[in-house]
Amino acid sequence: MTLTISEEPWDSVDGDRLRSAMEAELAARYGIPDQEGHKPTAENVDVYLIARDAAGNAVGCGALWLLPEGTAEIKRMYVTPQARGTGVATGILRDLEEHARRRGLDTVQLATGDKQPDAIRFYEREGYVRTDGYGPYAGHPMAVCFARRLT
Repeated sequence: MTLTISEEPWDSVDGDRLRSAMEAELAARYGIPDQEGHKPTAENVDVYLIARDAAGNAVGCGALWLLPEGTAEIKRMYVTPQARGTGVATGILRDLEEHARRRGLDTVQLATGDKQPDAIRFYEREGYVRTDGYGPYAGHPMAVCFARRLT
C-alpha cells in the first residue's frame, strides 16, 4: 500500500474520526466504554500522526506522549479494519519511534489490553518486550504493557 504519514492536528476531523472508531471497537471488545484514566489530548501529546493511503484517505493514527525519566508513551495507535495487514501500523510505529529519538529519548512504552491479541502479537513482532507496567497500568488486570529501547 502506498502510504503517507504526517503530523496533523489532534483535533482534525480525520483524527477525531479515527479515535472515535478505535474507542467504539475497544468498547465492543471489552463490553465497557473507554476507561482510560489519563487520556491524551491536544495539550499533552507531543506528536500526532495520521497515515493516508494513495487516495488521501486517513487509514491509521498514533500519538507520542512524553513522560518523565527520558521515556515516551505511544498512544492511540489505530488502523482501520480494511487497512490492517498492509504495513500501516508498522509505518506509524516506526515514525513515532523516530520522533522519540529526535527528542533524545531512549525508551518508548505502551499499554494495550488483554482482549487485543492482534495488538499483542504486533508489538512482540516489532521488538517490544513485555513489562510489569507503569503509571496507571501497573498492576491493572487488563493491561498488557510493553517497552522498547531505541538505542
